[in-house]
Amino acid sequence: MHAVRAHTRGGPEQLVYEEAPRPEPGPGEVLVAVKAASMTPTELSWSATWTHSMDGTGPERTPIIPSHEFSGVVAARGAGVEGPAEGEAVYGLIPFTRDGAAAEFVALPAAVLAAKPVTVDHDHAAALPLAALTAWQALVDHADLQAGQHVLVQGGAGGVGIYVVQLAAGLGARVSATAAAADLEFVKGLGAEQVIDYAHDRFEDHVRDLDVVVDLVGGATQSRSWSVLKPGGVLVSLVSPPDQQEAARHGARGVFFVVEPDQNALRSIAELVDNGRLRPVLDRVLPLTETRSGYEALETAKRRGKIVIHVAD
Repeated sequence: MHAVRAHTRGGPEQLVYEEAPRPEPGPGEVLVAVKAASMTPTELSWSATWTHSMDGTGPERTPIIPSHEFSGVVAARGAGVEGPAEGEAVYGLIPFTRDGAAAEFVALPAAVLAAKPVTVDHDHAAALPLAALTAWQALVDHADLQAGQHVLVQGGAGGVGIYVVQLAAGLGARVSATAAAADLEFVKGLGAEQVIDYAHDRFEDHVRDLDVVVDLVGGATQSRSWSVLKPGGVLVSLVSPPDQQEAARHGARGVFFVVEPDQNALRSIAELVDNGRLRPVLDRVLPLTETRSGYEALETAKRRGKIVIHVAD
């Protein structure tokens, strides 16, 4: 098969489009003919990208294939796999310690994928898994967001913020968000009731008594967010672990987590997409041969949405 691989640790300069062995599905796995994949900022700096463990211990597993979000069609099933069926369109998030989907085929556990949303094409479906799963796990699993609650999304126009805003609104919450001036109308269009220009306005002057803050910025923004939470509220960060002493002082919870594959959540996300309550946002679509330039753009260019690799029609 054709794939994009890195034989040595590094950044986009290490990525090479070349022929590679086609994987075979082991027990409990499926082989997917990849139609589209998408890439994540900083992915090439993660320890898990280059080794067999999340903390980077153990031997290197180079050459590696990047891009852990995909949409495609099941091509074969390993022993013990009852579903999905061969020929079924699926999407999902590949565990970070395995090869990704910047290739014509990928083998992965059947338990981490779900049926692709039927109302969008493979390019759009591939933009969903990591960012939308992160939003789901932040709001549903960690914040236990309820309809009618008020949530502030710090960084509403970012790759994950786009989905946090949409999902929170889709779950019936009141949504406020911070964003750059150029993105205010865009974030409102995603479902935010108010969007605060973080460069010119203090969010503390516009919101208070919040049930949930989703922190996608970190630093001083995270520290300042405690003051707008109500007692019993929760600050969920994707950037850095919240200060637990500050959480206790404000009678709130502070949570930090790393997204994990979740088949049931993917099914719920697909349903939201098909119901028109969640839409994928693409910045650009590139052919597999230009994967390297996509990763270069992640490091240098301002984006709105995902950079997607179109692998096959």
